[in-house]
This record gives sequence, C-alpha cells and structure tokens, in this order.
Amino acid sequence: MLPAMFAAVAAFGQSHHLHLDNYTIPVAKKGALVGKLHDQKGPLSRPQILEDTSNLFTLNKKGELRLKKKQALRADAPAFQYTITVQTGDSKESFTLVRDDFHRNKVVAHRGAFKNNAGSENSLTSLKDAIRIGCEGSEFDVWLSSDGVPVLSHDPHIGGKVVEETTLAELQKIELKNGDRVPTFEEYIQEAMKQNGTHMVLELKPSKKGRAIELTQTCYNLIRKYQCQAWMLYISFDYDICKKLVELDPFAKVAYLNGEKSPAELKADKIWGLDYSMKAIDKDISILQTAKKAGITTNIWTVNDPAKMDEYLKAGVDYITTNEPEILLQKVK
Repeated sequence: MLPAMFAAVAAFGQSHHLHLDNYTIPVAKKGALVGKLHDQKGPLSRPQILEDTSNLFTLNKKGELRLKKKQALRADAPAFQYTITVQTGDSKESFTLVRDDFHRNKVVAHRGAFKNNAGSENSLTSLKDAIRIGCEGSEFDVWLSSDGVPVLSHDPHIGGKVVEETTLAELQKIELKNGDRVPTFEEYIQEAMKQNGTHMVLELKPSKKGRAIELTQTCYNLIRKYQCQAWMLYISFDYDICKKLVELDPFAKVAYLNGEKSPAELKADKIWGLDYSMKAIDKDISILQTAKKAGITTNIWTVNDPAKMDEYLKAGVDYITTNEPEILLQKVK
C-alpha cells in the first residue's frame, strides 16, 4: 500500500477523462437519447458498453447512449438509478443514469429549506425539507476542514471555530439547531441520492488559505466516486473554481456568483450560468434576456420579497434562490 501521505497526493491528482454530456433518462420515450460519451483525450475508439445489468441501453460508434429501440422507461418503474460501464480504447468508466423526475419549478432553497422548518441551515434536515416540499434545487456551502474533509457551513466559522482550521471530529461536536450537526459533503450526497426530484446546488467557497482548488478537486473526486453527476449543479464566487470545474468536466453545470462577468465572457469560458444578486440584476434586468440569447442560464439570489419574485419570474429568470421556497412554490404552480 502507498504511505498515507502519498495516497492522499494520488487521490488529489486523480483524473477522469470520460464524460457523458447528460446523465438523466427521458421518461416514456422509446429509444430516447440519454447522452453522448466524450473522451477529453481525443476521439472515441470503438465505444462499447461493458456492463448494463438493466439491459436497457445501447451505445453506438458515435458515442450516442440511448435506450434500446423498443425500450421506454416508465414513470412508475420501481428503480430510478441505472449503472453502466463503458469503454473506449483502453479507457473505461462507470456512470449512474437517473430517471428524469427532477422538478422544473425554478425554486432553489437557500441553504436548504430551513427558515420555515425545524432544521438548521446547511443541514441534512434542511435538505430533506427541500426535497419534501418539492424544490428544484437545494443550495449548500462547502469548505475543507483542517484535515481535508469537505463540510457544510455558510460562514468561514461555525460554533466559534474557523472551519478551515478545525478537524472534522471537532466540527461534528458542534450542536446545531434541532440537534443537527455539521454534515460532510459525502453525507449530503448519500442523502440526496435517495431521490430524483431535487438537485444538489453545491457552492464551493473561496479560501483565504489557498485551498480553493484543493476543495474543488476533493469534491469532484467524491462526485465521481458516487457517480452523482445527474444531481449536481455548481456555483462559486471564485472564478478560478468555476474554470477548474469546467476543466475537470466540460459538461458540468457551473454558474458564477460574483456579478461582474457579462454573458459573453461566461460563454467564452464555457460557464453554464450566471447566478447574480438582486442588486446586480436590478442594475440592468435586461441581462436576463441577453444571457438567454447567449445560451447562459440565469439565477437570482437571495429573493425573499414576493413582489420581487413576481418581477423576476415575469422577466424570464431560470431559477430563483430564496429563503422562502414555500412562497415561491405557490407562485410557480
């Protein structure tokens, strides 16, 4: 076995170069296209499915992954996750495909659905509540603990401790509201993957200790480990984090938070979306339509005023992040 230090370095440097451009399976469509296989190293070479225990899928020489011609995925099928292993050349990778029952209601619960429920913000309880009420996404914030574990906290400190200077064991001694404790990103993934209606909206926090790229790579390694790409949306105030995510996965749905980049700049850097504050959007609300024309998705945070929700919905925003998801859900019914 590798010594612990070298094992950690190997994990940090882990590289995956096979990707799908989509991981969700359309419902009730025979022979539906699921996604296309891509190899960052170059052209595909004899792509094939090595393992498909469901016997539902086919992969052609162009890398198109489809349901078999006479197969359609029923909405009431007992399973919603399907794992396949594919190969191209001497490279192989396993992916989890997910029946597409994800909500499309624009509602992103800020730090989970915590304000009107019993749980703490950024907790497994607030995630469960966001899922329970039917949000399209549940947003949460992640830092690295001092021993390199991604953990949830909005602020750089929690319970009187600086997250990046505190071990996971010490952080998990902190008691939050309703008996919640500080969860790890890994625990959050495990909980989110029990369902297929609500996306995880992962905010990767900038680091004053120079650990932003380490955080990004560590989280990405967990995402590949659990094959949870179908559930993931990414956001960050750190543009280098956004670009690193796109480098790791060219099809990752990454949105930038800080507000100063134009849709054209984001498109040039292959960033999927802009996720700007109300203040930034209100300076020029036409940016929503400019972004739409450029193929850039739009989100606005943090919108708690019902009148502003109405205004932004009328203006055509794609998503709204809010501490009042229950109110917004009523508006988008």
